[in-house]
Amino acid sequence: MFRPLRPLQTATDIAVAGGFFLVVVVFELNAGMGTTGSPNGLSAVLGVIGYVLLFSTALGFRRFAPGVALGLAWAGALLQMSLARGPSLVDIAVFGVLYTAAAYGSTRVFWSGFASALTGAVVITVYLSLGPLSSTPLDLSVLPVAVLILGGATFALMLAWTTGALVRTARRARENRLAQERAEKEARSEFERARIARDMHDVVAHSLAVVVAQADGARYAAAADPQAATDALQTISSTARAALADVRLLLTQLRHSQGDGPQPSLADLEELWAQVRAAGVDLRVDIDPAPPGEPPASVQIAVYRILQEALTNALRHGQSGGPVDVRLSWGAERVDLTVRNPVVAGSSAPARTGHGVIGMRERTQLAGGDFAAAEESGAFVVRASIPVEALA
Repeated sequence: MFRPLRPLQTATDIAVAGGFFLVVVVFELNAGMGTTGSPNGLSAVLGVIGYVLLFSTALGFRRFAPGVALGLAWAGALLQMSLARGPSLVDIAVFGVLYTAAAYGSTRVFWSGFASALTGAVVITVYLSLGPLSSTPLDLSVLPVAVLILGGATFALMLAWTTGALVRTARRARENRLAQERAEKEARSEFERARIARDMHDVVAHSLAVVVAQADGARYAAAADPQAATDALQTISSTARAALADVRLLLTQLRHSQGDGPQPSLADLEELWAQVRAAGVDLRVDIDPAPPGEPPASVQIAVYRILQEALTNALRHGQSGGPVDVRLSWGAERVDLTVRNPVVAGSSAPARTGHGVIGMRERTQLAGGDFAAAEESGAFVVRASIPVEALA
């Protein structure tokens, strides 16, 4: 029933209602009372003040409570007609009330305003044609005048209501647009957070897998080959530093949406191969055919992250010392990649544990591609096919 208004709006409506009352009450009293145009006693004066007060209050409530304002306007109109008063300056308030009923009222008030406009036009026509102000006898000669009055009153009242309805439609369209923009912004933020979380998982999981493998190798080789232990520690140091730099960039993205996170490319694959081989993995890479030109950056990122996670799974779940085969096939429209590594009998398959396979599947699906990961003949095989043109 009541709409919240800003202090300035409330003060404006009160001032408008007060000013309207002062101006109109003087005008109505000076215009005379009763059908003869002369004052008709204290009761008539109080009646005039009463309907002017009702109309003024309706004008003051028009935005705060459109339904209440509509009821007050009807009460004022009925009181005005009961005093045999004709249309005058006070009736301007009716247009303001109909406008706000259509523009700001609830659905019920909206349609009540529509019905009031049509009913009011009929009431005005009957009142002016057949009421105490009419000097024409009740016969067919009244009909043309009544039709003109009905048309003019309907046009004027419906114009006020229709204007409010158009404002209502424009306001709701603007609100819907703003709500849609907020929803899209939240969806983009959620998508970005999910992407950063996947990048964080890829960076940390891969780096820690390399660090763990190198640390175990250094521990076993420390007594027999001190130089191998030193090389392993060097690999651990460089891998950890690179991971730390990537994590810092990702955290910067979380704090500042405009920040750029790590964006790996195909050129970084050589470093990835080196890290995996340094962890003691027999990595075999076959790229045939090579990329025809420079693939889109989004494709390069997707390929790198999927390979990074697949090789991380091979380090964590694969057979120690077993060969890992990587095949990349670049076509004009798609790139197909396969990672195959032997698994230890009885070990938990990465397809059933952790977030690595889930992350690879999400990356592939977001890129519009197909993904599969399963055990095949004692080996765990990851396959992904990503369209190149769709992400260009």
